[in-house]
Amino acid sequence: MVAKRIIPCLDVAEGRVVKGVNFVGLRDAGDPVELACRYSASGADELVFLDIAASHQGRATLVDLVRRTAEAVTIPFTVGGGISTVEGITELLRAGADKVSLNSSAVRDPELVARGAERFGCQCIVVAIDARRREGGWDVYVKGGRENTGLDAVEWARRVVALGAGEILLTSMDGDGTQAGYELNLTRAVADAVDVPVIASGGAGCIDHIAQALDAGPEGGHASAALLASLLHDGVLTVEEIKTDLLGRGFNIRPLA
Repeated sequence: MVAKRIIPCLDVAEGRVVKGVNFVGLRDAGDPVELACRYSASGADELVFLDIAASHQGRATLVDLVRRTAEAVTIPFTVGGGISTVEGITELLRAGADKVSLNSSAVRDPELVARGAERFGCQCIVVAIDARRREGGWDVYVKGGRENTGLDAVEWARRVVALGAGEILLTSMDGDGTQAGYELNLTRAVADAVDVPVIASGGAGCIDHIAQALDAGPEGGHASAALLASLLHDGVLTVEEIKTDLLGRGFNIRPLA
């Protein structure tokens, strides 16, 4: 059985880690390189670095910051934000990223997923899906949650996996930053629809929430990994505390060194 993963998320704007609620009300949460080092040393399985304003502002991801962050950590590292070409993917992988995350650009140009997977392998291509609840399902949003595409989140996940995405980073916009729990119905619906790992994101407020998202039982979220931001940035919990608790519950988690 593949081990479940705990993944801190570094949302970056203007060179600083930020965190908000429901994608708005951003506040400063620290230096990205410093936080990346802290989480890497504390036992995190991977990191996700998202330049959250890049797509909205129509610019490329901050490659120098990516390079400095990647050089500082010893665990796999995903980078997203403003990536719109195979050349952009190449630049970030050369800067030290292990994977890239495509969101707005995948909606605009779905074949970018296929081109990236063909050139670098499916394992390098993550598609991020920002989803907001509507009657009967969830809509996909892009441009940092500013624009509703009208796409159904579950169907979109199926499509990008068919194109070559090796992983889905699934964020509930309704749960983002609330610490009220993951959107388990959304996570389960997508996880059941695709045969690649799904990272649950948006809403973690305690270890029970993380356990529920990772659980493969009938009421669980079926996620392969849990993405965490404010819970860690605010010092509510540490990676060590989370992993120790989950190991005690019998989860297959990579143990702390």
